[in-house]
Amino acid sequence: MLTGVSETALLTLNGRAHQARHPQAIIADPMAIRLADGIEFDFDKFGRKGQEMALRSLAFDKVTIDYLGAHPAATVVALAEGLQTSFWRLDAAIPDAQFRWLTVDFAPVIKLRDQLLPTSPRITNLAQSALDYSWMDKVNTDDGVFITAEGLLMYLQPEESMGLITECAKRFPGGQMVFDLPPVLVKKLAPKGMRASRRYRVPPMPFSLSAAQLADLANSVPGIRAVHDLPMPKGRGWAFHTLFPAFWQLRLTKQYRGAYTLLEFG
Repeated sequence: MLTGVSETALLTLNGRAHQARHPQAIIADPMAIRLADGIEFDFDKFGRKGQEMALRSLAFDKVTIDYLGAHPAATVVALAEGLQTSFWRLDAAIPDAQFRWLTVDFAPVIKLRDQLLPTSPRITNLAQSALDYSWMDKVNTDDGVFITAEGLLMYLQPEESMGLITECAKRFPGGQMVFDLPPVLVKKLAPKGMRASRRYRVPPMPFSLSAAQLADLANSVPGIRAVHDLPMPKGRGWAFHTLFPAFWQLRLTKQYRGAYTLLEFG
């Protein structure tokens, strides 16, 4: 079974599947339910199953769909995809979908995906690190490129994350990249990782950037022509439907909260 940072794939899968099963589901993700049901694992070790993972996926889905609306035959590159089920949500959401999908992750994760998820002629799996840039040579750029790094960059060292962003901007002009980061205080307050339950500690997150630092990527990284701070989708209940999305947009808190960030490459 997965260990270390790769084990967070099970944590996020559990959160999405739980929210998809909820009577007032905030995400339609039958493949996540099927995948979680097909894995023999003690998911309870992760503790609470809040809405955060599902809301993050909804934020990523929206900007991916926006890009595919303008580039319907684009290649979506899912870096360190883990046990995400984004392909099937997007395939269901887009009529006559044509986009291609490239999953890049470590061999144990790819093995699990091959065993438990359906195949498609539009899906290609690469068993390698996202930091092994040879995956870039396998991307068909003819119809556009959209790169997702959901739950990845925060677990890398700062030079690794910035190197990956920089190389993507260099290699894929006209493409876009979306990623998420935790609040900047996380790496200072939880250098050994955050405890999610008595039996599980989320691995350390050494990389994060403030909103101002993210905005400055358009000036400091060649090839990045625009940086967009994405809103938090609305969830279920007063806190997640009203309070947190409003908190996310406040100028006072923007420099301290986490981020969903979309980069446009020129």
